[in-house]
Amino acid sequence: MLTAAVRDLHKSHPGEYLTDVRTSASQLWENNPYITPLGDDDKDVKIIECEYPLIHQSNEGQYHFIHGYRKFLEQKLGITIKPTTFKGDIHISALEKSWYSQVQEITGENTRFWIVVSGGKLDYTCKWLDPDELQRVVDHFKGRLQFVQVGEKDHHHPRLDNVIDLVGKTDIRQLVRLVYHADGEICPVTLLMHLAAAVETKQGRPANRPCVVIAGGREPPQWEAYPHHQYLHTNGCLPCCDNGGCWKSRVVPIGDGDEKDKPQNLCIRPIRTETNIAIPKCIDMIAAADIIGAVEKYLEWDNGSENRIPAANCGAR
Repeated sequence: MLTAAVRDLHKSHPGEYLTDVRTSASQLWENNPYITPLGDDDKDVKIIECEYPLIHQSNEGQYHFIHGYRKFLEQKLGITIKPTTFKGDIHISALEKSWYSQVQEITGENTRFWIVVSGGKLDYTCKWLDPDELQRVVDHFKGRLQFVQVGEKDHHHPRLDNVIDLVGKTDIRQLVRLVYHADGEICPVTLLMHLAAAVETKQGRPANRPCVVIAGGREPPQWEAYPHHQYLHTNGCLPCCDNGGCWKSRVVPIGDGDEKDKPQNLCIRPIRTETNIAIPKCIDMIAAADIIGAVEKYLEWDNGSENRIPAANCGAR
């Protein structure tokens, strides 16, 4: 999200600022044309600790996450920053584009594939998905789609069958390149959904990468969803997410002493899956059939045009 704010700053005020960043994900900034190396001790450098307080208005507000840092920088710099593209700003070099994907290195062929994520961070269990439902999705598309499973090696990622397993085998830059080669994604609300929008698609593919986001009711769709994604949410379907998202982090306590373990901070409708994994009711309400239907909509792109109405006849009635 910060990459979008830096891009919009420079497009709104070309030549007026030099910017550098210090983040935990430095690989996202590789090849970024808006970054200039600056020294922390340079007397002309102003350090801004970036935040996005706009999130506190997310449930009832009208802004997407992508505007959080932009609005913050507007206030800090006393300027107006016009929003531009509705996505982050990730840059792939020509050299990177010429490399084989990790999938092709494994299969020996230019294999088309979708990325799938089954879990998430250990301390944010409210974002975990039901691996049994995801397995049904993978099985449904057997012979039609190749799935590649990804995730941090030290996080919770139940392994799926009949997928190429790259869990723990990608750093952030490798993940960016994997997304570049991917036809689509299935994931919770996580880095992958933002990369799906921010990373350009390969030549000859749809301009916007297909992405099915299994969101449930934790976060409001207007804050997270991108225009070209299938964002499967259940906001408004349960009392706990009737007015935006619940923003809870954990389904059950994990015993690390964090305040997220306090009863008032836990999901109030925990569900146990077939494999005894605790997930929120709002996620459990999204079944394999819902995910399959969302993917099938994207596959219409390649289903031919023999039954399509000519463009000249598609006017409103």
